[in-house]
Amino acid sequence: MTHLLDRSGRRYPANDARWRGDDGSPLMMTPLRAPAPDEIVGSDRSLWRYRAALPVAPEHAVSLGEGMTPMLTQDWGGHRVHVKLEWFNPTSSFKDRGVSVMISHLRSLGVPAVLEHSSGNGGSSVAAYAAAAGMRARIVVPAATSPAKILQARAFGAQLQPVEGSRDDVADEAVRQSASTCYASHNWQPYFLQGIKTIAYEMWEALGFTAPDNVVVVAGAGSLVLGCDIAFSELLDAGLISRRPRLLVGQPEHWATIADTVNGVDPTTRGPRVPTVAEGASIARPVRLPEVVDAIRRSAGAAVAVTEDEITSAVRALAARGLYAEPSSAVAAAAFHRFAADGTIGPDQTTVVVLTGTGLKAIDAMARVLDAPEPA
Repeated sequence: MTHLLDRSGRRYPANDARWRGDDGSPLMMTPLRAPAPDEIVGSDRSLWRYRAALPVAPEHAVSLGEGMTPMLTQDWGGHRVHVKLEWFNPTSSFKDRGVSVMISHLRSLGVPAVLEHSSGNGGSSVAAYAAAAGMRARIVVPAATSPAKILQARAFGAQLQPVEGSRDDVADEAVRQSASTCYASHNWQPYFLQGIKTIAYEMWEALGFTAPDNVVVVAGAGSLVLGCDIAFSELLDAGLISRRPRLLVGQPEHWATIADTVNGVDPTTRGPRVPTVAEGASIARPVRLPEVVDAIRRSAGAAVAVTEDEITSAVRALAARGLYAEPSSAVAAAAFHRFAADGTIGPDQTTVVVLTGTGLKAIDAMARVLDAPEPA
């Protein structure tokens, strides 16, 4: 039977809207069974084709066609790379995967309204899927957020509530309000990770039901790392893959809590945190930090902190290939170039690089990158 677990090991029923344990820690779901190739519903062009591995019955699915995103094969400096384009999701980011499963679960429980805190992709996604589910949504955002970043959430009918202060202050306010409104946090809700894991199932299927050697991702809170870890663990447990892919992670250098922890670096040695062009990855206190670090280490993976110059160079390099990736997404490409240069990734290995969102969602940041002088 499926349960939710907190860090103390206490179990909770899975058919609950609970978002954290009694000990205050985030919840994880006990492992589900990976679907065999013949259990994939090939006629369903969405992540719900893997319904056998999802904890929500398909009759409760709230779907806008998320998942099944293209995976291009390109030559990157002598390395054959598979590039997963997550901006083909309905609201143009990978977060639609997790939100679809999370909102489906909450609607199945009869939840009428949800609360999220986000200044960008997460808020837009929750607003869209809440609208599709006939639920009300309130998105708590930093007061300094540009109107362009929250326009999509407004279009879906969400109530936007600005809060003064940092992103952490905004998160604290959302937690306070969770006492009266269901907290559909993409950082806290365990069902969100169950949707994110489908990206790894797609890699496995697209590669002829084999695992890649490496998966390169950007990490803010680390949900992509955890989603991949969950899916590849399920596939390994089912005997459907023979090895666990390495999870290789990039973060902006002044917001590299995960990378620093993996590498045994004291984050305070980097000095004060400064704004990054990769705004979507600027998470100071990842909620699931221990779990993300464990997932990277379990995969024999690695994590790096990339500079602003490396990020802007990656944005330009992707654009030169016709790939219009937002700066947060381009952190993965910057990390790939670092890992390829130091030999972590070999040219004969199968590598997937995940591009999480489109530059169309970050017009101001893209303009700053493209108008700035080329890094020396």
